[in-house]
Amino acid sequence: MSNVDELARRARLGVVELAARKAIHLGPALSLIDVLVALYTRILRRDPARPDWPDRDLLVLSKGHGVYGLYAVLAELGVLTTDLNELPGHPSDGIPGIEAATGALGHGLSLASGLALGARLAGKDRRVYVITGDGELDEGSNWEAAQFAAHHRLGNLVAVVDRNRLQQEGDTEEVCALEPLADKWRAFGWRVGESDGHDITAVADAVTALEAGDGPAVLIAHTTKGRGVPFAEGDPAWHMGELDAAQRRIAVAALTATA
Repeated sequence: MSNVDELARRARLGVVELAARKAIHLGPALSLIDVLVALYTRILRRDPARPDWPDRDLLVLSKGHGVYGLYAVLAELGVLTTDLNELPGHPSDGIPGIEAATGALGHGLSLASGLALGARLAGKDRRVYVITGDGELDEGSNWEAAQFAAHHRLGNLVAVVDRNRLQQEGDTEEVCALEPLADKWRAFGWRVGESDGHDITAVADAVTALEAGDGPAVLIAHTTKGRGVPFAEGDPAWHMGELDAAQRRIAVAALTATA
């Protein structure tokens, strides 16, 4: 197991331990951890000792309900040192490593587009990354932001779609079909890449390739909701929940076996 895969495994264990203490959005947190590890270890320009470094790249977690996955990764990187159980269930201002308060789904891409345009106007060599859920793409504000970003040729903006194909109500294609998703983004003027969202190297390579072009870009990262916890994988019932003692033991054993 590589160092980055081990980091992701420990982050998943951190999420499981949190879910054994209270009800959290377990499935969404587990599906995006590998994407987060790829971005933080291979892509983002940042200063580990200074989360507020003025010239850092920015990451906006639009699917804010998956924040315990982000907290767990930031804790493994040493950015967060507080008890994660005490942190709120959506990104909030004032928490080290959190760039924006999010959670009202469908607004993160708009926010990231504004940050990217603001960086250009300020003459900053900064990139802005935003992670959206696939279910939240039902919100029309995403497509307004996509049109805005393409119009302004925001080459410093990269979106990643956590394409786990599930939302709270069930399969995305049954609730409100997204496919052909890649073609939709292309029709709005975005460059599109796709990768296995649980292959950290593949995610990093795909994002790097997208950064080389002109205008905004999006990576569709194919993931599994509840990744790493066998009984939660692909089960919309684990969109949110609390683990009992037996479930915790099963989850910890599964994640420990992958070490």
